Amino acid sequence: MSSPNAGGGGGGLSIDEEETAETRIRRLISEHPLIIFSRSSCCMCHVMKKLLATIGVHPTVIELDDHEFASLPGPSSHGGLSSRNLSPAVFIGGTCVGGLESLVALHLGGHLIPKLVEVGVLWV
Repeated sequence: MSSPNAGGGGGGLSIDEEETAETRIRRLISEHPLIIFSRSSCCMCHVMKKLLATIGVHPTVIELDDHEFASLPGPSSHGGLSSRNLSPAVFIGGTCVGGLESLVALHLGGHLIPKLVEVGVLWV
């Protein structure tokens, strides 16, 4: 797991070397109301960050190795994530929203801003 690219407040990230990847990921999800897990040089992550920035929020971004990506919990409707089909993955309020398509669908459906307000990362 590489250093995060935290765009805005959100406090520091602690790393316990004895934590498993799954435990560390679950802890980070619980500590940050808006977090994106990505692979390095992921163009989709860049698009996600741009979309969220236009709304006025700046997520915490964590780059994961392939083996760590497999430890991400998936959206409840999908049962689990495949490290190949969901990169990057965005979590809002501890819940996996999914990848870029899901984030854009939430936004176009008018549900993204209310979700961001609900978890306290956006004030309208």
